[in-house]
Amino acid sequence: MTPSKETRRAEGRDQPGRNPSEKGRGRTQSRVAQPSNLARVNAAARSAVQTRFTALLHHVDIAALERAFRRQKRQASAGVDGITVADYEQNLEIKLQDLSVRVHTGRYRPQPVRRFYIPKADGGRRPLGVPTLEDKIVQGAVAEVLSAIYEVDFLGFSYGFRPGRNPHQALSSLHTAIMSQRVTWVLDADIRSFFDSVDHEWLLRMLAHRIADPRILRLVRMWLEAGILESDEWFETDRGTPQGAGISPLLANIFLHYVLDLWVHQWRRREARGRVSIVRYADDFVMGFESEADARRMLSDLKERLARFGLALHAEKTRLIEFGRLPALTRQRRGARRPATFAFLGFTHYCGWTRDGRFIVKHKTQSNRLTRKLTAVRQEAWQLMHTPLADQHRWYSSVLRGHYGYFGMPHNWRSLHAFRQEIRRIWFNCLRRRSQKNRRMGWDWFETVTACFPLPPPRITHPWTPRAAPCG
Repeated sequence: MTPSKETRRAEGRDQPGRNPSEKGRGRTQSRVAQPSNLARVNAAARSAVQTRFTALLHHVDIAALERAFRRQKRQASAGVDGITVADYEQNLEIKLQDLSVRVHTGRYRPQPVRRFYIPKADGGRRPLGVPTLEDKIVQGAVAEVLSAIYEVDFLGFSYGFRPGRNPHQALSSLHTAIMSQRVTWVLDADIRSFFDSVDHEWLLRMLAHRIADPRILRLVRMWLEAGILESDEWFETDRGTPQGAGISPLLANIFLHYVLDLWVHQWRRREARGRVSIVRYADDFVMGFESEADARRMLSDLKERLARFGLALHAEKTRLIEFGRLPALTRQRRGARRPATFAFLGFTHYCGWTRDGRFIVKHKTQSNRLTRKLTAVRQEAWQLMHTPLADQHRWYSSVLRGHYGYFGMPHNWRSLHAFRQEIRRIWFNCLRRRSQKNRRMGWDWFETVTACFPLPPPRITHPWTPRAAPCG
């Protein structure tokens, strides 16, 4: 049955039937116009939501493999075979022809994924996988084909790792939903070790709803079961999709589309008594509720739903809190503190008031994100201590511009200013320790340096004019 237009709307928008970025409909993961063959696949998927595609591998041709190769980062780490982008680029046409023949004759075999770890904000370690370059190329070409199909199916409140969508659209949608959907309770949810917990058999069954080409399904199965190489030891993988693989974000979205998105959409239509909104970015999602009873019942039902597919909510990162205009107004009248805050996509969201007394949801940079970033900057700054001032200035400016580029949201100017001040302090301390003479220099001397090499001031790079709800 063709889904209603309501499934296509973004949360909090007044007019259904349109995704936030209509331009994204004609775009693939490469964010350029779709090739004509993939445009036809997209049109076929759009014409009937129950269409199953029996022949897709011929779209993974030399042109698709070359597009996937051009999307690779030249500085990316090599996989277990040690081949880099620069190495593979030599005699590229011959290598892509050979790769295409191996893919289409069934002789292509993915290699194990090299695993390494990066620190997490909570003190743990996040496992990342580095496939070989050829595996990245084939995965990118297959993901391009699958994206042309599944972009038709994905719902409007899903934002993570989709063409034409970004975290700031998710943040804007969440802001609009809380401001306009009578939200009084918020469920801030996080799935525990999602990428390591995806059930392979369930995922392949979900893919089979749309994909009937056994060659594509075989490729996906081989990638899932290729194994992990860690400290020169091979480990079998019976669950999970390695973070870092080119096709993992799309597979994760497909899995959550069937496990979470469609179920939540049906639940709020059949079970909820009040309004329910949701915004999801990858495995992080936030739900807003008009009714406390709906919120508590959803939390209970959600745990049961995820358990059916081998998933679980992160106990420490999942919270149900009172949040919104009415709770904030009630607490203000009682003289109590404002409602609790929640974090989403690197921002702490909290209840605030405009200068003329109207309620508004504000956000600031999440404190642990800020601390982690400053720690990384400080470590790299010591390594650049003795480079020329012009080079240091260029690097510090790029750090600030990158920070403003993501965190430059409305109401966050104070955090941006604090970050710039810390960057200035880091640079000042590094310059003072360049020599014994510089140790006697003070802030007045540093001001003369920054007058010649000024750092970019804080800037709001993602402005919007949200509708502030009246506080009455």
